[in-house]
Amino acid sequence: MLSSVRKPPPQVTGISPKEGPPGTRVTLRGENLGTDARDLIGLRICGMDCLMTAEWKSPNKIIARTGQAKGKGDIIVVTRSGGVGTCTVVFRGYYIQTGPLQESAIWIDETQTYATMFGRSRATSPVTSQTHDDPLGLSDEASDTRFPEGDLLEMFPEGSGDSSLDNFVPAWYLLENHHGTSFDDLKAGLAFLKRKSSQRDEGPMAFVKANLSSFMDCYDTLAEVHSKVADDRTNNPGGCITESLEDVLLRANHAAEDLFQDVLRRKDRADATRNALGVLHRFKWLFNLPHTIDTNIKKGDYDLVITDFTRAKSLFGETEVAVFKKVYKEVEKRIAAFRTMLYRKLMELPLPLEEQKKVIRYLVHLESRGDPAWECLVNMQQWLSSLLIDCKDQHLAREHQSQEAGGKDSGKMDSVDDSGSRLNTIQLGRTPSFKSGSKPPQKVLFIDHLTRLLLDTLPDLWRLGQAYFSGKLLKEVKKSKHVDTAKQGKFKQMILDVISLFCNLDRAACLPLPPSTNSRRRRGRHLGHGATGRAPRCPGSPSVCDTTGGSCTLALSGLDLPNEATELLQQLVFAMRSHCMTRLLEQAISDIKALHDREMWLIDTNDESGATTLLPALFENIVSETVQHLQEIIRPKGGEEKLFSQPEIQERAARLTVELLQSFAGTLEQLAVLGNVEKPTDSRRSALAPDQFVGGTTEEMPSLDKRLLVMTGNCSYTRTDILPRLIELLNKHGYPQLEEVRDAAVQCYEALDERLFVNYIEEKANPIIGSLEQNMYTGRFDWGRCLRSTGVSNYLKEAVMGIIQVHAEVYSISPNFVSRILFYIIEAVVEEIVRLMQCVTHFNAYGIVQARLELTALDRAIGVYKTEHTVAALKEGLDGIPSIKTAADEKLMHDLLDQFQSRMKFQLLCFKADPNIKLSPGT
Repeated sequence: MLSSVRKPPPQVTGISPKEGPPGTRVTLRGENLGTDARDLIGLRICGMDCLMTAEWKSPNKIIARTGQAKGKGDIIVVTRSGGVGTCTVVFRGYYIQTGPLQESAIWIDETQTYATMFGRSRATSPVTSQTHDDPLGLSDEASDTRFPEGDLLEMFPEGSGDSSLDNFVPAWYLLENHHGTSFDDLKAGLAFLKRKSSQRDEGPMAFVKANLSSFMDCYDTLAEVHSKVADDRTNNPGGCITESLEDVLLRANHAAEDLFQDVLRRKDRADATRNALGVLHRFKWLFNLPHTIDTNIKKGDYDLVITDFTRAKSLFGETEVAVFKKVYKEVEKRIAAFRTMLYRKLMELPLPLEEQKKVIRYLVHLESRGDPAWECLVNMQQWLSSLLIDCKDQHLAREHQSQEAGGKDSGKMDSVDDSGSRLNTIQLGRTPSFKSGSKPPQKVLFIDHLTRLLLDTLPDLWRLGQAYFSGKLLKEVKKSKHVDTAKQGKFKQMILDVISLFCNLDRAACLPLPPSTNSRRRRGRHLGHGATGRAPRCPGSPSVCDTTGGSCTLALSGLDLPNEATELLQQLVFAMRSHCMTRLLEQAISDIKALHDREMWLIDTNDESGATTLLPALFENIVSETVQHLQEIIRPKGGEEKLFSQPEIQERAARLTVELLQSFAGTLEQLAVLGNVEKPTDSRRSALAPDQFVGGTTEEMPSLDKRLLVMTGNCSYTRTDILPRLIELLNKHGYPQLEEVRDAAVQCYEALDERLFVNYIEEKANPIIGSLEQNMYTGRFDWGRCLRSTGVSNYLKEAVMGIIQVHAEVYSISPNFVSRILFYIIEAVVEEIVRLMQCVTHFNAYGIVQARLELTALDRAIGVYKTEHTVAALKEGLDGIPSIKTAADEKLMHDLLDQFQSRMKFQLLCFKADPNIKLSPGT
């Protein structure tokens, strides 16, 4: 019954490949393609029966080979269970036409391939006219619309879609021919290409095997031809007819050569003579060219020399005629000497800018080795640098001469300050030698001379470089090379080196060495090259250098120099401002780190911040005064650049500001852990803070636990009160990255607060917890042999009293810390007692009463200082103790519990709610 049920007809939904010649192996995919191989009874592709080659694989897949079909057609599958099927795809069959470059085992009729040579139009090459076969076998899968060629050129500027070219790009070919093909078809095409490649790799042997019948036919034909030739030789006694024909043709050729040999020889000799005379007359100027070049060079007609040489090179540069080669070598010798002369002229400075451009063009026209323009720029830069150094040496010599003659000039030259200091004021007008009508100081003469040298030479160097890199310098040269753009950065660096040298020499003239350095002995060595001394902490304004930098900036502004070049003139002032900021902040950091020596342990207690000392106020004063002093340096004056405009300065200022605010944390931690080992002397206190200790007396250094509490109070007060005020002050003065500074400072003090808190907890809780087990088992106490309970055990009372002592100590110093500390200590005590109870293996009846009594008493004693963890731990401990068995024992426990609360009522008041204490665990 079930087998007689008619199944749905088969349906072909996919075929790969979708085209091919007869015998193409195709894979059919679809639905209901038969239950097995016997169920498949028919397969027609393009109307041709292909059942004999069909291989049934599964109800969804059949592999077969196509028949002798041409054109598009359907794929119909017939099964016993489903009948005649349908299809949603088609297959295109075609016959392969063998191309002119393809292997073939049979003779190909090319009458239809090649156009006639005798027609009106020329024959078309079949290689170019024939369409190349698609290597993927998917030629009909291309999209109807072609991919834009402009987009292909943009994506692959150096590529091509022609597989016969060296720059073939596969991606180009796929986009141009198969941009609409599905990924599955592309994979099928790849498999086709691999099979085709493997067939080619098999070589001639595979070709012979595939066409064995054709080779056999060829062999039979050749054998028949050989037989006929043998019969011809046998039937003709005189030999083969082809031999006699060959002999006749050879004798005719010899006769023709003998007849015209003398005539042709005389004609060749006459033509050679005529040609030689014509060449001599035509190239008369070439033989006179060496003398012409010498004459024009002496007269200065360089353009004529270059024109003649260019013409001679184009005509005879690659000649093989011996006489021309000899003359051309003489011309090249003259041109080589001419190149050398022009190169020497270009390297001799000074030379006017326009003359330099002409010489460079001449050398480029003459194809001089290297890059004349670039070499000229390098030479000019070196020459300018040597001029500046010679100017420095010249004025130093004059200064030495004036000093040896006994003259004392207050404007003497000093060496560079290597620390990046700002320039000190040159006291022009205050020296006797610089009055009206007197000779200016040598320093001023040097700066003026140095500035004139720079302004006279640097513009020509810059303009020549700009003309070179823009291409205007060589635009008239037809065969000029492309300018190496990588040299632009080198040229820019050359300009910066010149201006940097100029600024360094100005710095040498304006910045003095520290007073401890003998400038007369070190001046010659360090002028323009830096010194090892440190600059004054707060120098004045550099009038002469500022004037020089301003005049240079104004004079060179029209040249459109790099921004770095103009900024170099302002970096002297900027560097000193930055240095002063760094030095002041570092000094403030050092002062803050030394505050531990000024701790007097005079504790001031208030309701808001608790117990604090004078240190936070001293810290705030140091930071505030430093910021006020730095304001004069940070504020720009007279067109100066903003100090915080550069990221490097911002990072340094932010780093130093963070260190400034964080340095106090180290002082607090040192005082908390180590204290101030040395007592500050009166002289030190008066020197550091003359107004901080009036009316106060030095207290003795407290114990470790009290120091931890006091420093925790200082840390909390600094974080909550002082830091916001300091951040606001820094923000008011425009300090950068204050968000990061504030976050880093707050994190530092929060971490310090946590460390101090942990240290204090360990300091106070460890003795209480460590004595619990020892006190519990005093006198060899055993829970299994416990006597009748008379009250709460002493070890618990001692633990409670220890907690009360901590409460009193913390409350006396900083009430705000009471809840935070007690929560942690009580949790630790409860956990330890519960642990000890859980370790007990056996309780007797009185032991049960005693254990439950102590846990219940502890629960009622701690009052408001319970946390969820504490409640859970107590519940866990009570659950681990057996229940009380009798009502008498229950009543006994309650009576003893009431007795405990009554007797310790006064002590347990500290565990009650207090308006001065904020209850918040972990705060």
